[in-house]
Amino acid sequence: MKSIAALQAVVTATSFDGGPSDAELDAIEREMPLIEAEIELLDVEIWMLDRPATALDERRIRRARNRVLDERRNLTNRAGLAQSGGAA
Repeated sequence: MKSIAALQAVVTATSFDGGPSDAELDAIEREMPLIEAEIELLDVEIWMLDRPATALDERRIRRARNRVLDERRNLTNRAGLAQSGGAA
C-alpha cells in the first residue's frame, strides 16, 4: 500500500486565514457603486411585488434600472482603461 502522507503536506502547506486579500477588497471597493445600484433596484422590485404599478412606480423602476446600467458601463470603462494603461 502506498502512503499519501507526503502529498498531504504539500496540499495543506498554505494556511488560510479566512479573510479576503487586499486585492479582493480593492475589487469590492471598485464595484461598490454597482453593488449599491443593484441593491436599490432589488429594493424597488421587492416593494412593487404586492401592489399595482402606477406611473410613478414605473418611473422609479426605470430610474433604478438605468442607474444599474450606468454603473455597469462605468465599471467596464474603468476596467478597460486599467487594462490598456492609456487615456481614452
